[in-house]
Amino acid sequence: MAGLIARRARKQRLFRWVVLATLGVFFVLPLIAMVEFSTRDPQTWPLLVDWPQLSERYPDLADGIVASLLQAALTALLMLVLLVPTAVWVRLRLPRLRRLVEFICLLPLSIPAIVLVVGLAPVYAWLNYFLGGSSLTLVFAYTILVLPYAYRAIDAGLSAIDVKTLAEAARSLGASWPTVMGRVVLPNIRSAVLSAAFLTVALVLGEYTIASLLSRTNLQVAIVYLGKSSATTSVAVSLTALLLAFVLLLLLSLLGGRRSRKVVPPPVPSAVAKESTP
Repeated sequence: MAGLIARRARKQRLFRWVVLATLGVFFVLPLIAMVEFSTRDPQTWPLLVDWPQLSERYPDLADGIVASLLQAALTALLMLVLLVPTAVWVRLRLPRLRRLVEFICLLPLSIPAIVLVVGLAPVYAWLNYFLGGSSLTLVFAYTILVLPYAYRAIDAGLSAIDVKTLAEAARSLGASWPTVMGRVVLPNIRSAVLSAAFLTVALVLGEYTIASLLSRTNLQVAIVYLGKSSATTSVAVSLTALLLAFVLLLLLSLLGGRRSRKVVPPPVPSAVAKESTP
């Protein structure tokens, strides 16, 4: 019986290694091909780290990089400002609306991007009239687009702590609601907030459909245009964007793992503290 269990365990380990090796080859081979193709021109990679020369030679690419970085930062900020207080308030005061809020936040996940553009086109026509045709107006569309991923991350963080007890304890000590949010709730869901922010940045840096159909500039649109004139540089920039997203997810896993090993005790009300003092 013990020998049968040992053989079954060895077969399972072998199967896992075969699956991992197959998936590794499947994902790594395209990256190797991108590296090989982008290094055919020896000036490609040095050009990417020389920002003045890159801006002079490919101004559209430089504009796309700056636009995407600003869009990612502003989208993450707007998403957190809207979603974190809403999620906390729903858990504290309106628990019956939790399913409704979850349904609304997950809707963009089931709607194709092309359908979202059809609905957003009239809105952006008014935005063009009032705010102009700046690419930063894509922040509003991207905030809607990242809602499913950001909500899941923040909701998982809130589910891991007792928000109601922490908030009531802080309020009983005289803390205001901004203090409760900034000094009690946010430190306990820091890993969830970082998860939502990093996922937002990765999604915005890789988005193409909405920007292209709304005639806005971002990194992916600039890469497509660049591919018509310089294929090697276009592939190199695409590979750099992929590596940046990988680094962001790696940082997310490291910060999340470090945070999970730290336990933050809930605040103790003053009355209980006095009673427990000898």
